Amino acid sequence: MKAPKRIEPLIEDGLVDEVLRSLMSGKEAQVFLVRCGQEIRCAKVYKDVTARSFKKSVQYQEGRQTRNSRRQRAMEKRSKFGRDEQEVVWQNAEVDALHLLAKAGVRVPKAYGLFDGVLLMELITGPDGEVAPRLNDITLSPEQAVKDHAKVMNYVLRMLCVGLIHGDLSEFNVLQNEDGPVIIDLPQVVNAAGNNHAKRMLQRDVDNITTYYAQYAPELTDSHYAEEIWELHEKGELKPDLKLTGEFTFSTKKADVASVLRIIDDAYEEERERQKRMLDQ
Repeated sequence: MKAPKRIEPLIEDGLVDEVLRSLMSGKEAQVFLVRCGQEIRCAKVYKDVTARSFKKSVQYQEGRQTRNSRRQRAMEKRSKFGRDEQEVVWQNAEVDALHLLAKAGVRVPKAYGLFDGVLLMELITGPDGEVAPRLNDITLSPEQAVKDHAKVMNYVLRMLCVGLIHGDLSEFNVLQNEDGPVIIDLPQVVNAAGNNHAKRMLQRDVDNITTYYAQYAPELTDSHYAEEIWELHEKGELKPDLKLTGEFTFSTKKADVASVLRIIDDAYEEERERQKRMLDQ
């Protein structure tokens, strides 16, 4: 196919030899299959902020910092330079997260580099060499669902051990091959220490992915991994190899009704987004 304009500089520089086809188009980027020498890789082309449909991006970017104080001030003032810099921070968040999470033991695609808004990364394939499917495109046995759910909960735990929360985890952002689940799509990754919405986003991530697996293993519906993980995080007792139980004892203190209503509103909006994405498939 004809190379997209954003990928042309990578071809000129010898980083990409050929664009094979479009793989998928999402709310923040379009992904292409490309040939780099003898390897087939992914080229993720980030959409311009004006064309991006990802909602509430400010919530996700809260707590992200740049080392340059002048740039940080411009970002806070929302000047044109600051908005441009925010885009750079947004795009770098994914490649930085991919490197960090791989070291933390989370299965993610290998990142080869970010080049002017184009992220080159590993193509995850199945045993037949074809592109690995997303969870929403497959069916699991009850045993496999329980096993893979435990893996993803461990990945969520390991993410938080290095201070990160996926922020948009669902059956649409997890690939599956013979070795199990692979976490993808991380530009909205949340800085747990600097984001006031971190706990709520962790809860939503866990709820989304648990709801998916629970359709094959209903017993997972009664688990409380998000609460367990967050409590361990607050106590400073979170460890990468910690064996989670999914059990949690809730406080008997009076509930914060306002916070509960906000969670309900966010869950409603998230479900609307999920339904829309299913219709767009």
